[in-house]
Parts: sequence; C-alpha cells; structure tokens
Amino acid sequence: MAFKPNYKQQRNERARAKEEKKQKKLQLKQQRREEAAAGRKPEDEAESVPAPEAKDSAA
Repeated sequence: MAFKPNYKQQRNERARAKEEKKQKKLQLKQQRREEAAAGRKPEDEAESVPAPEAKDSAA
C-alpha cells in the first residue's frame, strides 16, 4: 500500500527552497553592489583631489 502524501512536509520543503533561492539572490545582489562600489572608489578619490587652478590671462 502506498503512503499518503505528507502535504505539510512538501509545503515546508518548497518554502525552504524558496527562502534559500531568495537568500542567494540577495547575496548576489549585495556582492554586485560591493563590486560596483569598489570600482567607483578610485574615480571618487580622483575627483575629490582639487585640480590646479589655471591663471587668468585677462587679469
């Protein structure tokens, strides 16, 4: 005789898989943000250094 399906167990497995997928997606998104931020930092530092001012020839 076959066993009766355990719907609560099946639902818990689906919920666990869904949560695991969600966490992986968030982790990947966070990693991409960090990589993008790391790529921007040298540009930000270069912009924060004041450029030498040109002398006005009209003055």
